[in-house]
Amino acid sequence: MLHRLCCSVLRSSKSTIAASRIAHRHLQNSSMAEASAKCELAVFDMAGTTVNEGNVVYKTVRQSIANAGYEFTLDEVLEFGAGKEKHQAIKDVLASKNITDADSQSIFEDFKKSLDESYANLEVGSFEGVPELLKTLRERDIKIALDTGYNSRLANMLLEKMGWEQGREYDTLVTSDDVVNGRPHPEMIQRCMKNTGVTDPTKVLKAGDSTIDIEEGKNTGCGITVGVTTGAQTREQLATASPTLIVDNLAEILEHI
Repeated sequence: MLHRLCCSVLRSSKSTIAASRIAHRHLQNSSMAEASAKCELAVFDMAGTTVNEGNVVYKTVRQSIANAGYEFTLDEVLEFGAGKEKHQAIKDVLASKNITDADSQSIFEDFKKSLDESYANLEVGSFEGVPELLKTLRERDIKIALDTGYNSRLANMLLEKMGWEQGREYDTLVTSDDVVNGRPHPEMIQRCMKNTGVTDPTKVLKAGDSTIDIEEGKNTGCGITVGVTTGAQTREQLATASPTLIVDNLAEILEHI
């Protein structure tokens, strides 16, 4: 009898857990559906999210730091620097090993020079499905914004290389030059909203390839935050920021909005 009682309790416990999981998924899906139904603006990061440049920017950050005598792996650079304004990224990477005596400004100047040389001869393009995604969003009257830790000159150089034009592929571009506070502060998304006439952050979707992108969206109060695994960080790393959704390709968001 004791055996039957234990089995009954175990079955009841498993049923309760299963029901809880189903209820959680239903609540999450309902919340996402409610938010996406009102989506008026999609804000996308550039490198690693919409722009496929092979992580050249973070490889260059690592090399410039190494040129100054400090060794970091690319994974370490991505963990502590991804998604940030690049001078801030350099400072945060150095701080991760308590390096306080480095001349971050000199490293940043070396980085900018090296990146210019790398990008001058680099062929860049968008990730698979992204052009079709942008076209579909525009057909649904959803505004499209790009926000990036790049400065204006580099961002526009990449867009020119890809043949993207404002008013066609995207409605507005906000770079690190346009704001006082970089990610994860909400200022960049707020500027995107202002430029596109969107006033309610719950009607905004923010997608990017780093936890900083997700935190930026959450700090703004975005209705949907999306992590994408095509760039700087892994699914497991992105999950630590608790986005609404994690996808392996940006175009997958169409299945959810």
